[in-house]
Amino acid sequence: MDLLSKLKSVQILLVDDDKWIRDSLSIFFESEGCHLTALETAEEAMEALKKQAYDIIIADYRLPGMDGLEFLNQIQGSRPDAIKVLITAYRTPEVVCKAIRMGIRDFIDKPFTVEAIEECLARLIKRMSLSSTFRSE
Repeated sequence: MDLLSKLKSVQILLVDDDKWIRDSLSIFFESEGCHLTALETAEEAMEALKKQAYDIIIADYRLPGMDGLEFLNQIQGSRPDAIKVLITAYRTPEVVCKAIRMGIRDFIDKPFTVEAIEECLARLIKRMSLSSTFRSE
C-alpha cells in the first residue's frame, strides 16, 4: 500500500498549539499532495468541523483551553467514522485508557518524526482496510 497515495484522497485535520509542528507537517503533507488543515486550538477545530468533514483527526493532548481528549470526545458523535489519533508527551495508563474508551485507536509520542506519523497512519489504514472512510479515486 502506498500510504501517501491513499492519503491524497482524504481530508486530515491536525490540532496542535506548537506552531513548528503545524508548519512542518503542513509543508510535508502539502508537498506530497495531501490535504491537511492545521489549527492551533480545539475550539478552532470545532468551528472547522462545522464546515468540513475530516477523515483523519490528529490532536495534541495538551492544548490551550479544551484539551485534545475532551475535543476528540466532543466530536465523537458528529464524526464517529473518522480516524482519531492523539499526540502526547504524557502517555500514562490513565490517558491511554480514557483515550481508548473515546475511540482513539493510536498514539504518537512526542517528540516524533514524520516517519512516526506515517507509520501510525499506515497501521490505522491497514486496520480499517478499504473502509468507506477512504474514497476511491
